[in-house]
Amino acid sequence: MPDWHRDEDGLALRVVLDGCEHLLRADFLRGSMGYRLRKGGGRGEAVARAIGLKKSATPSVLDATAGLGRDAFLFAWLGCPVIAVERQAEIHALLADALKRAEDDSEVAQRLAGRLQLIHGDSIFVLEQLASGPEAACPEVVYLDPMHPQRRSAGTVRKEMRIFRGLVGEDLDAERLLESALRVARRRVVVKRPRKGEPLGGKDPAHMMEGKSTRYDIYLTAGLGNARDSTSAVD
Repeated sequence: MPDWHRDEDGLALRVVLDGCEHLLRADFLRGSMGYRLRKGGGRGEAVARAIGLKKSATPSVLDATAGLGRDAFLFAWLGCPVIAVERQAEIHALLADALKRAEDDSEVAQRLAGRLQLIHGDSIFVLEQLASGPEAACPEVVYLDPMHPQRRSAGTVRKEMRIFRGLVGEDLDAERLLESALRVARRRVVVKRPRKGEPLGGKDPAHMMEGKSTRYDIYLTAGLGNARDSTSAVD
């Protein structure tokens, strides 16, 4: 069983994988995420383009599968109001600690301007609550990054992802989550998938953006019968 660990780098979960001890933590300013923000974390990233973020548009986003929060933080960093929902209590605690540490830096806090809100809860319930409320409260974009199907060779999967999968398990309700997201998003739903993977639930998207190992499936909701916004979502 994992246990808590805290050091000068913040809160972490200490877990054992393949006989070795590892620390799992969320961190928005250092490591690969820090490099991403300094060197590649711009509006030209595929994920930013997939949610419709551009010079004239910073859509509101609900990240329904926050995980370690990297995409949610990037969206907020680029100016989007973001609600990040994580249902696993330990992962949410890591996120909250990482956000507090990030906002302890006055320049980062000014850049974020309070745009990133964390919620500990079930995204399907959160979406259902939004669907029953006022239209203005619904996000323009719902972003989903469900746990990808497990590869046959564990050696090809990053240790961090193997640790994460061991903690949170499989996303068995991902298809239901997509259906809820399609009812709530005012402009689009974006689903992160393996580049050669099947669309979630076999539902073909309107558009796809492909990278080397990742694909973003884009489902347009504006202008549909169940849409909450009549504005065209096509960029």
